[in-house]
Amino acid sequence: MNITLFIPCFVDTCFPEVGRHMVRILERLGHRVTCPEAVACCGQPAFNSGYWDEARQVAGKTLHHLRDAEAVVIASGSCGAMLKVFYPQLYEGRPEADAARALSERTWEFSDFLVNRLGVTDLGARFPAKVTFHDGCHGLRELGIKSAPRKLLEKVRDLELVEMTDAETCCGFGGTFAAKFPMISTAMGEVKCASAADTGAEYMVSNDSSCLMHLQGLLSRQSKPLKTIHLAQILDPQ
Repeated sequence: MNITLFIPCFVDTCFPEVGRHMVRILERLGHRVTCPEAVACCGQPAFNSGYWDEARQVAGKTLHHLRDAEAVVIASGSCGAMLKVFYPQLYEGRPEADAARALSERTWEFSDFLVNRLGVTDLGARFPAKVTFHDGCHGLRELGIKSAPRKLLEKVRDLELVEMTDAETCCGFGGTFAAKFPMISTAMGEVKCASAADTGAEYMVSNDSSCLMHLQGLLSRQSKPLKTIHLAQILDPQ
């Protein structure tokens, strides 16, 4: 399969290793992976802030550059939801509506793609550590992704998955929410960090680097030993 990788802005800028692990995993499975440099942002910040005209200026470029993609795989439930759920809303009743719906049907979040499109759960990875999983809001609530990342983690050698009490609770990041309401965002993040720490896990895993960036910042400021890591970093046997 020809797979087009969509690397979100914050992954490209802050966590490029996540993209590299995804490429290695998909190529090891025998697929051809491309990552168009012209696709820089999905337009979600403007969309979430109510600036839909501005969001379309960004999203229109994404629609154009991904129009011929066989499958689009994204390292984020957040940006995945933007393309898969919100693009059809953004372009409803407009000339681009058909293109938005077509792109939605070809778009997959990384773990969902592996498990439910490719039928892969065991990648031969080994990660000797105790981990807990954080369900990002967009991946869980908009895309309905719950079991796929856990099925993948269950097959990782020497990994112990322990569920936290507040696995489905928002971490408080929410992109522009964290910028507009920093005190509330911090309080929500501290609840999440405490729940994860209570499991005794060494790592908190998620599909979303944006959530992990927020949570790692809080953990570091609290001098807690718990570390964050993206799912793709665990699944790559290297």
